Amino acid sequence: MLKNRERAIGEEVKAIASDRSALVSRWVARALEEKPLPQIIRNLELAFGEPRNERRRDPLDTLINVILSQATSDVNSDRAFASLKRRFPTWEDALRARTSSIAAAIRSGGLAKQKAAVIKDLLRQIREKHGALDLSFLCAMPTREAAAYLAQFRGIGPKTIACTLLFACGKEVFPIDTHIFRVLRRVGLLPDKCSAELAHAIMDQMVPRGKFYSFHINLIRLGRTICRPREPQCGRCPIVEYCDYGRERI
Repeated sequence: MLKNRERAIGEEVKAIASDRSALVSRWVARALEEKPLPQIIRNLELAFGEPRNERRRDPLDTLINVILSQATSDVNSDRAFASLKRRFPTWEDALRARTSSIAAAIRSGGLAKQKAAVIKDLLRQIREKHGALDLSFLCAMPTREAAAYLAQFRGIGPKTIACTLLFACGKEVFPIDTHIFRVLRRVGLLPDKCSAELAHAIMDQMVPRGKFYSFHINLIRLGRTICRPREPQCGRCPIVEYCDYGRERI
């Protein structure tokens, strides 16, 4: 009876995954028919430059840094990470420390107690799972397997996974933050009602190979300087001609 139930649940999970995959593929096909994505990417590169991910970073360092970046500025998160590394030169040191000590070290990044608890729990999980506080092996894994490995840890969502794999390993995954999510919805590359998980699945399939890093960085630049939450400057936007929202405003 139990085995039959487990088998039924397994089939249901596969069906849900299959349905989502079909939904993603249909949306991507339709969006690419309406939106010339290579030209959108090109216009952004003409406006902001063509950023290249030439500096590889340690995956665990990157993962912790991404956690610290949540709900704060890059300046504050970088300051918090530097302070954390000064206080705890190795992640083993941080794992042995009290959560309150970690919180004190990262106070400049905001939400210190919550982030310290996540970091301490994450280090514990990695140690138990892998036997060492080292994630460098992720860069040699296929992208889907590396993402699935990170997804098993509590407190790690799709954006954190994508940032880690893109910045540390140069893998072709597309992190979506609040700026990118806003821009993509306004342009019409994402559905109006779209979860973070679905958005990542769509963009991972939609973005051309070799353009994941450039498109990610330039969308953030666009969202911070022009396509802001309030009073976006659509008249200055390099991709306004392709934007559903922008064409209605100018």
